[in-house]
Amino acid sequence: MPEPQEPPSSTWAFPDADSADRWGVVAAGADLEPGTLLAAYRAGMFPMPGRTPSELVWWSPDPRGVFEPGGFHASRSLDRARRRFEVRVDTCFRQVVLTCADLPRPGAWITSEIVEAYCTLHQLGWAHSVEVFDDDRLVGGVYGVGIGGFFAGESMFHTVTDASKVALWALTDLLADGGATLFDVQWTTDHLRSLGAVDIPRRRYLDHLAVAVTAPVTPFQGV
Repeated sequence: MPEPQEPPSSTWAFPDADSADRWGVVAAGADLEPGTLLAAYRAGMFPMPGRTPSELVWWSPDPRGVFEPGGFHASRSLDRARRRFEVRVDTCFRQVVLTCADLPRPGAWITSEIVEAYCTLHQLGWAHSVEVFDDDRLVGGVYGVGIGGFFAGESMFHTVTDASKVALWALTDLLADGGATLFDVQWTTDHLRSLGAVDIPRRRYLDHLAVAVTAPVTPFQGV
């Protein structure tokens, strides 16, 4: 993939991520322009709708969920599953995002505006997907935003057992091989913790982030 293109700077100024309230909310409003999204990620925040789909809220939870380098836990059964799937990178980004958006689950937050915003980031070289195929049928995937040695996982899906786990495992391998040092998953869940995700304090996360986003690392180039 070619080197990412830097978009025009955001017209918005974000508060410090450390100013978040007890739920992790830093601010509300702004927009989903590429420059705004990148500025937010570089400052330790990510967007999700608030109480209504039209309310845009910027989050910086404490603690923050991450996969540390080499921290993915793969079981023997998952190793067997990975060998029967085909893994691809950035071949159908929009389809991955749309499938994540269509999943029937509580708290669904991927609006049509978010789909278009992240597809634009993908076109500029900042957003990526790892896809899992079974006989040329897309059965799992994960997408997110990569800046230098930092990657922010946004959402994942599966339609076949273990396909999303394989996508996540392949992504952690890709990031490690490319020299990335910070893989953000926002909040941990029981499922993510079973795969090796851990919680770290927001202050520690922000310190790691400041180094990672400026690292001359490009895990997705040449893939």
